[in-house]
Amino acid sequence: MVDTLTLVLAAVVGFMLAGLGAKSRGLLPDWIRLSGPIVTLHTERGKAFLDWLARPKRFWRAWGNLGAGIALVVMAGSFVLVLLGGIQALNNPQPTQLTQPRNVLAIPGVNDFLPLSAAPEIVAALLVGLVVHEGGHGLLSRVEDIEVDSMGLALFTFIPVGAFVEPDDEQRRQSSRGAQTRMFAAGVTNNFAVAIVAFALLFGPVAGSIAVVSGAPIAGALPGGAAAQGGVDRGDVITGVDGIEVTNSSEFDDLLDETDRRTVSVALESGETATVDRSLTVVGAAPTAPFDINTTITEVNGTAVYTEPGLNAALRDREVATLESSTGETVTTPIGAYTNVSDPSDPGPSPLADVSGLGGEAFIVTAIDGERVLDSATLGAILDETTAGQSVTVAGYHDGEQRTFDVELADHPREDTGFIGVTIQPGTTGMSVDDFGIEGYPAEFFLTAIGGGSGDGLNGIQRAAFTISLPFAAVTLPSIDQPFPGFVGIYENFYVVGDGPLAFLGTGPILLFGTLLFWVAWINVILGQFNCVPAFPLDGGHILRTSTQAVVSRFPLSDKHAATRAVTITIGLAMLASLLATIFAPQLLG
Repeated sequence: MVDTLTLVLAAVVGFMLAGLGAKSRGLLPDWIRLSGPIVTLHTERGKAFLDWLARPKRFWRAWGNLGAGIALVVMAGSFVLVLLGGIQALNNPQPTQLTQPRNVLAIPGVNDFLPLSAAPEIVAALLVGLVVHEGGHGLLSRVEDIEVDSMGLALFTFIPVGAFVEPDDEQRRQSSRGAQTRMFAAGVTNNFAVAIVAFALLFGPVAGSIAVVSGAPIAGALPGGAAAQGGVDRGDVITGVDGIEVTNSSEFDDLLDETDRRTVSVALESGETATVDRSLTVVGAAPTAPFDINTTITEVNGTAVYTEPGLNAALRDREVATLESSTGETVTTPIGAYTNVSDPSDPGPSPLADVSGLGGEAFIVTAIDGERVLDSATLGAILDETTAGQSVTVAGYHDGEQRTFDVELADHPREDTGFIGVTIQPGTTGMSVDDFGIEGYPAEFFLTAIGGGSGDGLNGIQRAAFTISLPFAAVTLPSIDQPFPGFVGIYENFYVVGDGPLAFLGTGPILLFGTLLFWVAWINVILGQFNCVPAFPLDGGHILRTSTQAVVSRFPLSDKHAATRAVTITIGLAMLASLLATIFAPQLLG
């Protein structure tokens, strides 16, 4: 099947060919200019409005000076972040979803973190960001008496990717360094100002007017799994199990954990009822786990099992068991917590490796001080009650051989507990299983993150920083498997209007407004930060030049222009090399 990126590339090539044909035949008006897939729309309209808006020059110069100070601080941070990102990519070139080249493209549906379901809101937010950014340049140009030749939008085919203001180059060069700095900083200043306003509205009246729907939201159903076969699909909300009401995902999970009945009846928020025949599907597996992902476990020692409670009951008192899959494959394996013993050469202590010699190898822990360890949760709970310096007896299996070791626990590097020196794989014997086949959606978590719900103690700056990370939540937050695209698509089913000050708008408008504010804030922060990278042709590169000129002018150098050029070129090349390394090194070297 053709992937999305291939279709997009084919469409771009088709657009370029059509554009070349129209250009060669003189069909394009003067205000449309075409260069490959880039289209620029030029206009002189709006210049009179800029002149009117620029009249309080003292105010706008003060605004520009404030913005210049902010831009210099963000520039310094951007320089460090980009440089460290490049170094990290070269030292540890591990490909991740974050470093995929496709995710450099700000195209919803191609970029993994810009969902197609939120495309209208993302495009609208991008337009807002581009207009206020370039509008800032145009406004400060007129404040500093620099003529604006034209202004307009730049599009990648039909998608807005930039806006531009074309100040008169000669007048700009003749203006003072301070005037140029204020003009170049105005764009990012406006982006950050718009982001602050959007965050304030989102965190306050908007999030306060949204509530999570009662029930367990379903973000996805495992293809061929029990829920999918029973008619439960992504976007559904489960409101009851066997006649017992559930108001959230935790209650739903607890009800399933409390019963080993194979067949359960679930009520959906739509009013329908689904009958689900539970079956044990492996949804996560360590490299040497007994079964691979998507395998269905059907028997333990010849006894049929269908549910997680039934599986746990069958394995609890057995350190070794024979498991059978739906395909008839049988595996006899130790039952416990699958761990990878830390290598003694790695930074930090490795007490188990020191006494066992198993550094860098797998070890299935079946007991600690005689207490049965069934899975990763049991092992984690036992270790949470230990202290550094405590001696424990660790029993388990390595390559099928039973081994027992006396271990003196070290200081845990992150928690106030003892440390055994292992990384623990989720589930039993390295297998995570699911008997219902759904993926829940953390609707309450996301609403709380943007200031709704019961609150989490974050201040405004912390909440803004955390909110910026939400589109990447599935790869940056260990306990979250879903990103936050806003209140769109199937995710709109998981929220309703609450009791806040904007409740009168109704569910649809308030969720649309919340999504738009989220992406306006997110895109304006990204635009502002990216444009502060000190490299040409970004605003940060121009501000770097004027700032370097100001510093160099204080030194008795014979060729101050050459010194300025050397500094700006060196820093610019370092930024370019770091950006390229961050994007491509994981793919080429990983």
